[in-house]
Amino acid sequence: MNAGECIIPGAMGRLKIGVLGSGKGSNFRAILSEIQAGRLDAEAVLVMSDVENAGILDLACGAGIPVHVIREPKFRTKLSPEVEADVVARLQEAEVGLVALAGYMRMVKAPLLEGFPRRVINIHPSLLPAFPGLEAWRQALDAGVEKSGCTVHFVDAGMDTGEIIAQAAVPVLPGDTAESLHARIQVEEHKIYPSVVARFVSGELP
Repeated sequence: MNAGECIIPGAMGRLKIGVLGSGKGSNFRAILSEIQAGRLDAEAVLVMSDVENAGILDLACGAGIPVHVIREPKFRTKLSPEVEADVVARLQEAEVGLVALAGYMRMVKAPLLEGFPRRVINIHPSLLPAFPGLEAWRQALDAGVEKSGCTVHFVDAGMDTGEIIAQAAVPVLPGDTAESLHARIQVEEHKIYPSVVARFVSGELP
């Protein structure tokens, strides 16, 4: 699939969102649901994934949103500068005002950060700065903490180190498994990510 396969007319005056994801796109679905219900005055104008068969692409195309597969032959954890520059160009061509990472599994570097200063946000399944990186819910469980949760933050060049925007706490219950804890964290993710996007829509952020 390429950008332009599933195009719908743009709506003037709305915040235009570009989404980068590598998986099923449940947080993108939460944002999209708020838009479709008329509770979020924004428009998803482009969804990009570094995984060709990612569910997030199917979700976007089913909603009539343009999609693009990011092809990176050199690196596994980041994009080469030229590939990331192409991502930036596509987002800018779509007149994106906010870039939302939704399960995007690559580190973001200078081209995107400089192209969208304080306009790239991410959601992470822990109460940062605790447990950055992969499978944060499992890290929390292994550490024996009493609560975990999720964080929406501005993206910088580090791993989950950007300025925190919002957090939601989730108790770690006796008998929790990694799967059960992750599921409860996702419930909160699907609430706070759209609420943060709404703060951009209102002009409260950045």
